[in-house]
Amino acid sequence: MNGSRQTDAFLIHCGPLTLDCRPGARTLIMGILNVTPDSFADGGRYLAVDDALRRVDEMVTEGVDILDVGGESTRPRGRTYGRGADPVDVREEIGRVVPVIRQSAAAYPDLVISIDTYKSEVAESAIEAGAHIINDVTGLRHDPRVAAVAAENSAPLVVMHSVGEPGSMPHDFAYDDVVASVTDALRHSIAVAEEHGVRDVVVDPGFGFGKRVADNLALIARLEAFKMLSRPILVGISRKSSIGAVLSSTENPVPVGERLYGSLAAAAVAIMNGASIVRSHDIAATRDVARMVDALRAASGHVLEVPS
Repeated sequence: MNGSRQTDAFLIHCGPLTLDCRPGARTLIMGILNVTPDSFADGGRYLAVDDALRRVDEMVTEGVDILDVGGESTRPRGRTYGRGADPVDVREEIGRVVPVIRQSAAAYPDLVISIDTYKSEVAESAIEAGAHIINDVTGLRHDPRVAAVAAENSAPLVVMHSVGEPGSMPHDFAYDDVVASVTDALRHSIAVAEEHGVRDVVVDPGFGFGKRVADNLALIARLEAFKMLSRPILVGISRKSSIGAVLSSTENPVPVGERLYGSLAAAAVAIMNGASIVRSHDIAATRDVARMVDALRAASGHVLEVPS
């Protein structure tokens, strides 16, 4: 990738808005808004439109850069959360997210909005309602037409690594080398996106999706390795079960509400190792951590250059 294209890949064009993910730019905070009854951290709190919009107001006040709206939980099946999240019909998912996106876009025209979905019909409706970015947790494995929707609307695309299907992503999936495996899968997702004509692609290693605790820790510790993909890196580590396990044990992880400090510690290391965007439930606290790490990274000259 030549110098010009290298720079372009880190400027994410969201219609009239632009996200600067170039090396040395400040870390961006993506706020999680689950318009669902069964998400692991806050299921049911924001299912009503008025409650969701009040949360949007709070996040904007706290300094969020990107609002990520999801209408279907991807809570995995397993020891920690029991039965996985139930699948949601396309019409129901659209009915959950579109009113929130439409009203948020009208109230905050300078706020970048992301739709968290792996279904092309939902993505299309969300874009029409005012969303700018499509965030696909299956990395285009479930519905490659998501890439076509992104390309047709000149929308950026987040491709996340995962295995299995939403609601049934195994925690005990075995890797010989998790970083190498995730890198290869993300490279394939980027290729699929580009084949459909998507211009702006962000990669997410998929912390917590089909990985064991040790794998998740390796992804954060070795995050610099993903710079070889020459795309901005997003990390979603907020309140995940691996953090609960580290703070206590795999058999008895600390409750979701007690994982803030562990989440912030992981976010700090991820930022130092090259994350451009951090996805979080706790906007103000994560923003403060990002500002501090950005300042320390600048003071140390530790700016991760993108491979040519």
